[in-house]
Amino acid sequence: MVLHISPYSSACLHFLDGLSWSLVFPCYWLLDRLLASCVATSLEKRQRSQDPCSFLTLCVLISAPLYLLLLLASLPFALLGFFIWAPLQAVRQPYLYTYRRPDKNQAEQGQAGGAGIGEWRPQGRSFCFCSANVCLLPDSLARFNNLSDTHRRAREVGKRIRNGASRPQIKIYIDSPTNTSISAASFSSLATGFRRTSSLDQRPEQTHTTNGPAETEIEPVTECPVHPSGATDSDCPLHPPGTNSSSDCPVHASGEAADCPMHSKGGGHHECPTHGEGIQPKPSTDCPLHTSGVQISISAPEPEPGEEEAETGNHREPAGGDTGSMTASRESLTRYHGGDNAVGISSNNTLSHVPRTSIFKRPGRKRRHGDETFDHEISAFFPANLDFLALQEVFDHGSTSRLRRQLHRYFPYVLSDVGRYGWKGCCSRFKFLNSGLMLASRYPILDARFECYPNGRGEDALAAKGALFAKVHIGTSHQEQRVVGYLTCTHLHAIEGDASVRCEQLDLLLQWGAEFRQSSSQSPEGEKVLEDLVAFDVVLGDLNFDNCSSEDKLEQQHTLFTQYKDPCRLGPGEDKPWALGTLLDPSGLYDDDVSSPESLQKVMENEEGRKEYLVFPPSKNQCPASGQKGRKIPLKGNGRRIDYILYSDEGLQQDWKLDIEEFSFVTQLAGLTDHLSVAMRLAVSTGEEEP
Repeated sequence: MVLHISPYSSACLHFLDGLSWSLVFPCYWLLDRLLASCVATSLEKRQRSQDPCSFLTLCVLISAPLYLLLLLASLPFALLGFFIWAPLQAVRQPYLYTYRRPDKNQAEQGQAGGAGIGEWRPQGRSFCFCSANVCLLPDSLARFNNLSDTHRRAREVGKRIRNGASRPQIKIYIDSPTNTSISAASFSSLATGFRRTSSLDQRPEQTHTTNGPAETEIEPVTECPVHPSGATDSDCPLHPPGTNSSSDCPVHASGEAADCPMHSKGGGHHECPTHGEGIQPKPSTDCPLHTSGVQISISAPEPEPGEEEAETGNHREPAGGDTGSMTASRESLTRYHGGDNAVGISSNNTLSHVPRTSIFKRPGRKRRHGDETFDHEISAFFPANLDFLALQEVFDHGSTSRLRRQLHRYFPYVLSDVGRYGWKGCCSRFKFLNSGLMLASRYPILDARFECYPNGRGEDALAAKGALFAKVHIGTSHQEQRVVGYLTCTHLHAIEGDASVRCEQLDLLLQWGAEFRQSSSQSPEGEKVLEDLVAFDVVLGDLNFDNCSSEDKLEQQHTLFTQYKDPCRLGPGEDKPWALGTLLDPSGLYDDDVSSPESLQKVMENEEGRKEYLVFPPSKNQCPASGQKGRKIPLKGNGRRIDYILYSDEGLQQDWKLDIEEFSFVTQLAGLTDHLSVAMRLAVSTGEEEP
């Protein structure tokens, strides 16, 4: 099990590859710019229509002929470079593994960078998975999806993912007759001064754990995160006069207290600091903490230091870069809509540039439906403490480097540049693009393998689409057995009507996955090692079919769904009522109603908004190629859900059990891609109890 840290086995081959690409690149770039100047996005068309002097149009008319002349001049050099480059692809490695050494503080505190080699807790852990199609094609091809400026988008995608994943994990559960929930992001300002308060999610009558050991290290709080800046201690429900701070209280920074108003001896929420000890558990509408019996859980990863990054392999990229993302970066974590009974909060949170937010009850937003056993939501942010990230359509080479550099600030382990170019590996048709797959992990990767689908058709056959398999090390048992997990990242054939092609690819996916698990579990010859304990087996990716379309019946009945479970699916052709389509209508990407993660979240929570901005399964009364907006025919379901996270509980240890804690549809990449991201938190319980 050797991971490839360089695309070639020798420095000579690596030099020849660089030389050939330097000859090809000018022609490639000019061709890309020439085609891009001929295909305008809807945003560019709007800007041109608003330009009274038609300056943008004039620039296109001047640049296009210039690009064409330079393209013709660079062709001889490109042909020479191509004849050097193409044969080299036969010996190129199928992926590039890069590793950024974790910070010493992270390793000492058991953060995910070093948590994989830590001791496996008897009660188990929970892990968070995310899948996203980011549409990082060459700029000219991305424009056919109404997207442009691929390099900028790649950098911004990386920033948004790490900003969302590195925020404090805050959950609020409200014990009320309507079971209304509050978005975790709504309380991001409560994380003022926190490093990592707990790895436990506390909710009524049950406890969930996240993937890191509990920590209680707390930084001083310079300002109370509940009362406004101008309030005195006598006005604060958490800081009554004469009460000292307690090191066990997430609100107080240091010192000891005989009686903390947040953690009184009686425990629970029965002794509210606002109501006093004599008040019964019945909640008060005037209480800013217990509007309807609120329980809050906060956990957050250690903030990333601004030190220089180090990677192994053929890539060493400096740290730094712009930290000011556009929308949905850290400053957008505190843009919320206050309710009528909102209570002001003042925050010095480093995640926020906005001085005040509010605690509120968002009416009509239920996280559960019927007998559902786990939470589900439409979130404006990637889940906190994200452990594994699977990306699709990371095709552009320059964008891959930019995205990887951003992700390495949060994920120590990354598999990128996956797939082969040229003729070798898949079929006789030449591959101009690789697989577009990328896998990032907070846990060490032990083994990886890529397989290319051999049955691609049409324009899809120009890319080396396939499946990337990885084995990750998530802990070590008391008996010195490794606890591992298996991940599969894939992107299936996209052309509509080719159901048989996708079914063949799903057959290969199951076959290759079984072979990979078998080969990676075998111990080296002559060595006796204990058998690995398997905690999870998860498939993530863009499968390019949905579970509600009549045209996708063949895929819906595939044996994949007997071996793996889909949290959003009731059965073939029927999704759960809360399940959401993940394919956005490209024509509406730049509308003001969906231009930011928060606004897109609002639209997705509204049925009429979903009908306007999601792609729906085609009906007999409408041509699939026609626009989505303004159509009057009935629409089935909540849009085309083609991005999946599946899990299997087969092959686990005896008495081990998998439970979904939450499932999210994420809108944080609004304006950067034509897909919604999906995320799932999976709890692995061993049946043992903490000693």
